[in-house]
Amino acid sequence: MPFFKYCGRSVFYIEYGTGCPLIFLHGNTASSRMFEPLMPLYAENFRCILIDFSGNGRSERVDHFPPDLWHDEAMQTIALAEHLQCGKANLAGTSGGAWAAVNAALERPDLFHTVTADSFDGRTLHDGFAGSLIAEREAAKADLQARQFYEWCQGADWERVVDLDTKALVKCAEERRSLFRKPLEALKVPVLLMGSREDRMCREDLELEYKEMAALLPCAEIQMFEQGGHPAIASNAGKAAEIIRDFIRKKQR
Repeated sequence: MPFFKYCGRSVFYIEYGTGCPLIFLHGNTASSRMFEPLMPLYAENFRCILIDFSGNGRSERVDHFPPDLWHDEAMQTIALAEHLQCGKANLAGTSGGAWAAVNAALERPDLFHTVTADSFDGRTLHDGFAGSLIAEREAAKADLQARQFYEWCQGADWERVVDLDTKALVKCAEERRSLFRKPLEALKVPVLLMGSREDRMCREDLELEYKEMAALLPCAEIQMFEQGGHPAIASNAGKAAEIIRDFIRKKQR
């Protein structure tokens, strides 16, 4: 299995298809496995690269996740792009992976053509995020379907991974840490902001937040689906793949 080194730890990645590189960034408590069922929709047009962020999935475990988790994951994404030496790549990040994707493009715009940022809260975490997250995670750990998803993504030690992730995000929220290390206005890479109006795991004013973000960005588009749960890239899989493909092709002309 392919790995690369990040801060001395082994980080797993896997590839599907050929063509222009498209790196998929998973959300918190998930792994690259969440994207595997979607690969038939993308592999015909792209060289799809799926990463398990450090401490997740098939990557080497960690003692803790940093509270600036999404910036650390951005740096892992940059390290992967440099390891692959694949030229400019596109990023598709969902939920927590969307913050990682935007941060990676802010840090190294020379490495990335486009960013698809799917199903995330935008510039800030919503009020009451920490309490809601703790309640959500405890309920999920008691739910058979959620437990099966965690184990599918993480393996037998899924509960430890989930607890470490919860601790890091609660600290991030309580300390009101900035979700982006650089001003959003500095982002020069074209961005597609994607979400669903039925997504109950994102902020209630998601579409308004996306519109306000787009007003700050020099090259941004918004795609909101009427239906579908979290994340939109999976709940609206076929249409989302078509939109992402067309967005990348348009921006690479």
